[in-house]
Parts: sequence; C-alpha cells; structure tokens
Amino acid sequence: MTLHRSIGTFDTTAIGIGEMGLTIEGYPSHEQGLRTIHAALDAGARMIDTAWAYYAPGEEEQTGEKLTREALETWHGPRDEVLVATKVGLRRAFDEDGRPIWPRDGKPEHLIAYGKQSALALGVDTIDLLYMHRHDPEVPYGESIEAIRELLDQGVARYAGVSNVTIEQLDIARGILGDRLIAVQNQFSPVHLDTRDVLDYCARLGLAFVCWSPLGGFRHPYDEHLFDPFRRVAAAHDVSWQQVTLAWELAQGEHMFVIPGCHRPATILDSLKAADLELAPEELAQLG
Repeated sequence: MTLHRSIGTFDTTAIGIGEMGLTIEGYPSHEQGLRTIHAALDAGARMIDTAWAYYAPGEEEQTGEKLTREALETWHGPRDEVLVATKVGLRRAFDEDGRPIWPRDGKPEHLIAYGKQSALALGVDTIDLLYMHRHDPEVPYGESIEAIRELLDQGVARYAGVSNVTIEQLDIARGILGDRLIAVQNQFSPVHLDTRDVLDYCARLGLAFVCWSPLGGFRHPYDEHLFDPFRRVAAAHDVSWQQVTLAWELAQGEHMFVIPGCHRPATILDSLKAADLELAPEELAQLG
C-alpha cells in the first residue's frame, strides 16, 4: 500500500488522504477523524490534502487544517515524510437553512492573508504545497496567481499548485510561477471525465495531476450505473469497486495521484489497497 511517485521534489504516495470529509458537514467525531488519519499514515500514506475552507456549520474556520496539524503532532511516525497540501481562495458560508455555499475570494491581499493563516493553523513555517483553490471571476486569474507567487517569495509556501483549472488558466499560472508550480488538482473520475484534457496536458508538461473526489464524491448525486463496469472487474478480483476505480485512475499515467475522501479508518484502508491492484490491459480498455 505504498506506491510512491514524485510531486516536484517530493517523494510521496500516489494515494493520499482526502481530509475534507473529516471536517465538513456530515463529518465524524473529532476522535474518529484522528483515528482515520493515523490509520492511513500507519498503513503508509504520505500525503494529506486539506484546505482553509474545510469546516462545518457552527465550527471554527480552518478546522481541517487544525485537525491535520493535531493528527501529525499526535502520530508517532516520521512526520518529515508526509507531504501536506492545503488550498486558499475559497471560504465557507451557509444559507438560512444551514446549506453550504462556497464563496470565492481571489483578491491578492486576502490570498496572502489566508496563506499565512494556513501556515499558522498547520503549525509550520513553510507549507509544503499551496494550491489556488478556485478562480474568482471578479479578479483576473493572473492577479490571484501573483499573490500565490508572493507567498512563495516570502517563504510561506515551498511549492504551488492550482485547482479546478482549465488549460488556459494553467498556462497563466505556469507563466507566473515557473518551475515552482508542481501540481494541478482537478476533479476526475468515471463521473467527471471533462477534465481529461487537463490531465493529458499535465502529462506532457511533467506536472502532477491530483484527482479530487476520485470515487465520484458524496455531496452531489450522480448516475451510479457509471460504476457498473468497475463493479464487474472488482467481482473478478474479489475487491471493492472503489479499489478498481482508484487503480484505473492511477493507470492513466505516472503523473497521476488520487486523494479519496474518508470518514473512518476502514474506508481509507480499503482505498490504499488500490496501490497493489494491477489491472490487465484488457480490463483497462473495458473501463475506458
């Protein structure tokens, strides 16, 4: 369960810990969140993905980053092996019925403040990998990325990534960040194939492509039948369809990473087993 690949100069695991489900609405107890992260780390996972905006109604801001910090501080393994990535550029808000919305905030001065708040919440002098979370249509994308560059220049973050981007936005970020841009995080799964153009472009550029919601996500409904081919392959291997899905995504190229969400140790431990699952060429062709 320790398939390693490179993101920039980091040697990390191709399957990371998607922390969001541990601290947004529907989250488990604090203690279960810690146990889940610890179980994944003990099993060999060496990447945690969180964000400034991961917190639930009634909870304090940056709950996800703070849980990540506590989990690492209370873990007895090699902390220096773990790549921690976080994101700025989104906030959380809730309507009168408590339903979440995600206001975008790409104002440069705000991004710089959020980045410093993230470092403080994570308890680090320098964030390993800091993503621009999502484009704010009220701010030219290049201006937001220049703020990310400023955070790199100030030593708040070591490397940068961009998330939820088109090829055009990725090229803008490349022009500003240069070789300090090492990763793209977009949604990709059998449910969301519309970012394959960015996935393929990252392969040509030598950039890591990190899939968020690689199993379809749990916040929005989708057609469950899209996973039927994965269930058939899973039955042949006597494994979960989730493992087959993650293995298929990782087989898209050596630049591929996945950060499945989790709510308890059992789910993330099952996901991590995908690193050991080899799919035959005919199976990959069957899955698309």
